[in-house]
Amino acid sequence: MSTYRDRVHRGSAGTTAGTTARATARATVFRTVAMRERRSYVSAPRVPTVGIDIGGTKVMAGVVDADGRILEKVRAETPDKSKSPKVVEDTIAELVLDLSDRHDVHAVGIGAAGWVDADRSRVLFAPHLAWRDEPLRDALTARLAVPVMVDNDANTAAWGEWRFGAGRGEDHLVMITLGTGIGGAILEDGQVKRGRYGVAGEFGHMQVVPGGHRCPCGNRGCWEQYSSGNALVREARELAAAESPVAYGIIDRVGGNVRDITGPLITELAREGDAMCTELLQEIGEWLGVGIANLAAALDPSCFVVGGGVSAADELLIGPARDAFRRHLTGRGYRPEARVVRAELGPEAGMVGAADLARLVARRFRRANRRRVERYERAGVGLLPSRGWGAGR
Repeated sequence: MSTYRDRVHRGSAGTTAGTTARATARATVFRTVAMRERRSYVSAPRVPTVGIDIGGTKVMAGVVDADGRILEKVRAETPDKSKSPKVVEDTIAELVLDLSDRHDVHAVGIGAAGWVDADRSRVLFAPHLAWRDEPLRDALTARLAVPVMVDNDANTAAWGEWRFGAGRGEDHLVMITLGTGIGGAILEDGQVKRGRYGVAGEFGHMQVVPGGHRCPCGNRGCWEQYSSGNALVREARELAAAESPVAYGIIDRVGGNVRDITGPLITELAREGDAMCTELLQEIGEWLGVGIANLAAALDPSCFVVGGGVSAADELLIGPARDAFRRHLTGRGYRPEARVVRAELGPEAGMVGAADLARLVARRFRRANRRRVERYERAGVGLLPSRGWGAGR
């Protein structure tokens, strides 16, 4: 039997060995959890959850079932970005409580347009909202009394497309969201790759033209300055403001008011055969293909899913993107080509994906709630879970 003196004498070696053992055990636990998460969507409870998609102009909320079907959807305008974070939280809480009056809501998933930390609890930065290191998950969990999951909106859209849309069956998927700017997400083997700090997938700020257009991020030549809704509208307005002969069609449509030129209008005119609008979408698509080729060189996915509002142009945009992708792909002709497809879930992909990811935390909540009820039952105390969340289903 070792004495106290023996244990003190061996303290240094024992501490080192103990630290190594704990580190090894911790790594094993992390690997186990990671494998479990990759399979968890299969065994997650088939209960309705709410998905929230927060953008710069709207907050969309919907009740989604386990098969990705939207049972009901509501929306509200996003409060002005000068408002306090609590104003946005109030809007989210009101939409969820409205839906919970008619549905048995088990969890809430939020896709936010901004940087979300690796723990999926805090919004580190949101360009269109006054969120700066905002503890959104805890604030809303306290108000709603159900589990809340927070993630980047491109991550939730990628998950939605992988589970229910254009990315079904793909093991290595990259999502590109074309809207005001460019967002993105990486999904491998059933797991969203968020990076060490949670902000992976900011593809829009890859530099593609050194010294090019100034980007709101502070740099020049970012990809989204050449392939995004903003880039599309900027080019059309510049041509219209210069009264270029090729812009007469769109100038007539807006009655000479250049500020009324929008992305959806450009797409509409392109579908009607307007040469300038068709050419602008082709240019945006070509830049999209250049960026996708760069991402293929770095990530080598099997599929690129293109979503966001600009993707509504469909083959007017995706066709030129595929052609440019093939022309710029490194090792072209000697390597497999990833598919480039348009997202199937449209503007609801982020909402559906957020709701489905929330089902994973709903399971943990239900188990904890069930154990809590069992403890009370063993103690002989009659306690029913509030609103039917979690215990007997």
